[in-house]
Amino acid sequence: MSSTRSTSKTSVTVIGLGPMGRAMATAFLDRGHDVTLWNRTASRADDLVARGAVRAASVSDALATNELVVLSLTDYDALYAVLGAADPAVLSGRVLVNLTSDTPAKARAAAAWAAEHGATQLTGGVLTPPSGIGSPASTTLYSGPREVFDAHRATLEVLTGADHRGEDPGLAAFLYQLNMVMFWTALTGYWQAVAMAGAHGLTAADILPLATGALDLTRFLEFYTPRIDAGDHGGDVDRLTMGAASAEHVLHTALDAGVDGALPAAVLEIFRRGEAAGRGADSASSLVEVLKRPAA
Repeated sequence: MSSTRSTSKTSVTVIGLGPMGRAMATAFLDRGHDVTLWNRTASRADDLVARGAVRAASVSDALATNELVVLSLTDYDALYAVLGAADPAVLSGRVLVNLTSDTPAKARAAAAWAAEHGATQLTGGVLTPPSGIGSPASTTLYSGPREVFDAHRATLEVLTGADHRGEDPGLAAFLYQLNMVMFWTALTGYWQAVAMAGAHGLTAADILPLATGALDLTRFLEFYTPRIDAGDHGGDVDRLTMGAASAEHVLHTALDAGVDGALPAAVLEIFRRGEAAGRGADSASSLVEVLKRPAA
């Protein structure tokens, strides 16, 4: 059933009050939406209730209150544990905006599970930390039924900019994971650099200008993208053997500094695989072809 509270704005239920869920509930309240909350630890809702949110007594009550339900849970095991405890009847007719992070296959399975219970899933991948919630400059990728997305787009845009990428419920999850492999790899490289800098008496602040420059890869991405799409890995600009030598120098610099070398060693191992595959005279971009196959 729909909320009976009188409002000109869509009422919404938020399930899961970790940092992201709390930020989303706050954004809805800031924009004047009626918000119903449920969290396993009920006390996490206290300050939001003080601002006007309603704390549901159970997951079933939270689902029954509103058509639009935003799920901000740790993983899909948590999702099934939470929703599986609800009266199955209250899932019927609900739009589950599933912002839980996991694999595309699990997103598709969850969409099928929702459909079996009469609900519709919109999968979302949030490309911002909680601090970016409420800003139109932030982005969330969505996939699932377009007509459902369009019907609720204005409400979803309270959270971030909303970018629908297709009907496949696994697509938003896949694009999110592409984002995360680049994010975590780059950020771990930064942490490696900070550890190495510290071994030489430099602070994170000391290397900040160097780090921001090194991690701005725009010109490299713009250069390599058309070549990769054309299958052009010619060694006219760079060669994989040069990259392997550089990666080896990074590893020895880390080890000489007495810090962990696991990350640069892993990078070097990938370059060595490229050389073993006969790509030494090609561009380092040829590692794309090497990485399409798992290591032997």
